[in-house]
Amino acid sequence: MKKIFVINGPNLNRLGIREPDVYGTNTLANLESYLHTECHDLNCELIFKQSNHEGDLIDWIHKAEDEQAFGIVINPGAFTHYSYAIRDAIASVDVPTVEVHISNVHQREAFRHTSVVSPVTEGQIVGFGFYGYKLALFALLKK
Repeated sequence: MKKIFVINGPNLNRLGIREPDVYGTNTLANLESYLHTECHDLNCELIFKQSNHEGDLIDWIHKAEDEQAFGIVINPGAFTHYSYAIRDAIASVDVPTVEVHISNVHQREAFRHTSVVSPVTEGQIVGFGFYGYKLALFALLKK
């Protein structure tokens, strides 16, 4: 069974409450349940992590490699735009990584248009809500 880490960054614990007009009304628990259901048919094991702390995300990226994970799906939240530490952590591991964002960051504020993370990922999926996470799983498993 292929192990995939699903890592969510700051404020994603507030899904369903935070800006529902942008992120919808589903919660992080809803996302995990949705992906577990989808994963059942894909022969993979998902390890879910969420933190508002940069170092936690870095530790989990390293742990994914230590545990020989097949891949990482990451939504770094606001860290996307300025965390060279998370970028370097992704670059330092030999684990394919897909960056995901629930909203289309390119239709939002200008500061959200730049990702320092995407140059070291397999690709970036934006604007498809929770379905973007499923697309990321497909991308990793079919690559």
